[in-house]
Amino acid sequence: MHGTLPASTPKAVAQAPLEREVLERVLDESRSWLAGRQAADGHWLFELEADATIPAEFILLNHYLGEIDDALEAKLAVYLRRIQGAHGGWPLFHDGDFNISASVKAYYALKLVGDATDAPHMRRARAAILAHGGAAKANVFTRIALAMFEQVPWRATPLIRVEAMLLPKWAPFHIDKVSYWSRTVMVPLFVLATLKVRARNPRRVDIRELFVVPPEAERNYLVNPTGHWIGDAMLVLDRIGRFLEPLFPKWLENKATARAMTFVRERLNGEDGLGGIFPAMANAVMAFDALGLSRDHPDAATARDAIAKLLVHREGIGYCQPCVSPVWDTGLALHAMMEAGLAGDSGVVAAASRWLVERQILDVKGDWTSTRPDVRPGGWAFQYRNDRYPDVDDTAVVAMALHRADAEKYRDSIACAAEWVVGMQSANGGWGAFDADNTHYMLNHIPFADHGALLDPPTADVSARCIGFLAQIGYARTHPVMVRALDYLRREQEPDGSWFGRWGANYIYGTWSALAAFNAADEDMTAPHIRKAVAWLKSRQRADGGWGEDCATYWTERKTEVKASTPSHTAWATLGLMAAGEAGCANIAGGIRYLLAAPRAGGHWTEELYNAVGFPRVFFLRYHGYSAYFPLWALARYRNLVAANRARPVHGI
Repeated sequence: MHGTLPASTPKAVAQAPLEREVLERVLDESRSWLAGRQAADGHWLFELEADATIPAEFILLNHYLGEIDDALEAKLAVYLRRIQGAHGGWPLFHDGDFNISASVKAYYALKLVGDATDAPHMRRARAAILAHGGAAKANVFTRIALAMFEQVPWRATPLIRVEAMLLPKWAPFHIDKVSYWSRTVMVPLFVLATLKVRARNPRRVDIRELFVVPPEAERNYLVNPTGHWIGDAMLVLDRIGRFLEPLFPKWLENKATARAMTFVRERLNGEDGLGGIFPAMANAVMAFDALGLSRDHPDAATARDAIAKLLVHREGIGYCQPCVSPVWDTGLALHAMMEAGLAGDSGVVAAASRWLVERQILDVKGDWTSTRPDVRPGGWAFQYRNDRYPDVDDTAVVAMALHRADAEKYRDSIACAAEWVVGMQSANGGWGAFDADNTHYMLNHIPFADHGALLDPPTADVSARCIGFLAQIGYARTHPVMVRALDYLRREQEPDGSWFGRWGANYIYGTWSALAAFNAADEDMTAPHIRKAVAWLKSRQRADGGWGEDCATYWTERKTEVKASTPSHTAWATLGLMAAGEAGCANIAGGIRYLLAAPRAGGHWTEELYNAVGFPRVFFLRYHGYSAYFPLWALARYRNLVAANRARPVHGI
């Protein structure tokens, strides 16, 4: 199935003894470092960093509730000042462009904690915000926050009514038709917007200085998010609904509010929080407060405590994570450790496997049943617990790791995972992350959706992971599920030969994912689409031997942008090329040398540039673990293929 290295292996790959020694030393150090980071119960957890908006929103939440924590907020303020861009505002990712929404929230948060408006960093931020049109140009979520703090009138936001909870499933909008993250954020937000809540804001801090036109005089808050005629029609409907709003009966509002809060309570998720994500948790806390629950009410206390678990504290500085990633980190780290030579019965692998098996969701039928009511549960979530919202990406990665660790021992877990993954395949042959057939694209035109992240349609990277998993456990490429999936993945290839990376930044991540899947499914690796992908990857290698890709590539006109090589991108590129049978090429040798020489502390390579995405063009992420387990994985795979004189790996990822 997977052939030997070609006889024409470049001399660059025929390592000198010293190079082999260096490779083995780095592998030993990295493996030991990662093993040392494993928790006593077997799992791994690395920090997950977003942009300024999450720590800023944490500060805003405190001041909304009137529960100011000066000591904690001072630490978050240090972080916000540190990540301010040279342009004066705040970017969505390290060294990125100015972003109006992140900048408005960060400025407001710093002013809330007491930064003087004439401080140099505040003057620079204010000038940048005004130069970009002022706070009125911020996105819908930012304007909603400003409306809560009485900085803009509520007409600055789209009409949002809790009665949307009562719409039937055949209606153009239904809560089941949007993505899981939109759903958990929107439902408590419906309550807040309907009540037109007011923050306590005990220090009465305002940001009127950030508006070009006084906020009450501004007339152009709402825009068509897509420019399509449907968006124009939605704006007309918004105006009509706003005119009729006073006529909405209170009994209907009360009924809808009760349904919304039932939804929230059923999904509070204990100490792991609503949806496992900060925006949903914060909205739940504010909704409970708006409805009069005391701070010590069990629901309110649970929701608030979940947020506290997202905080990262260091000496004199801190920030708030958007969520935590233990299952994802553990699954990927487990793959890297096994690639690096640890056996399935070793203490490290056995402990991680046991921890993962205990977190498989087997008895909760989550929101995904809206489109797949007859499919049995069997997946894993991203967080410690998020049983309503497993995702197929985590599920495929974890199940592949368990299969590799001990296919017989974990047979039942793997079988349940496979059944669930197969059941979640969408009609077009691909997979979305959390829902099947979440493709109600008309909803992207509503004014609320100016962030462009309302839906969870199938994507190439998630679909590739599912293909790799199913192939690894024995699904033949002729199986109907595989035929449809492989056809989907081929259709998704970009004209230049790459694949889009929905959850990792960006085309290098997507192309590695696709090539790994095709390799697992025993695709002809001499086929034109494979060779085109290989050529694209090779063309993106940089002079230092590494690969890099900027988060700006999520804007079509900036698709080729790169600031520097990174360990994560270099690992993905070399893993992708190895999947395509290129283990002996000079490009991989260059990438390996880059990884061996790149700065690192033990098994953690230095990497400041962001490496992932929450929502393209809106919300970006830096997985601190990526620059640990992916370089280890790539180095180990290279060592293994060369030692075995094999051209391609035998695993699904």
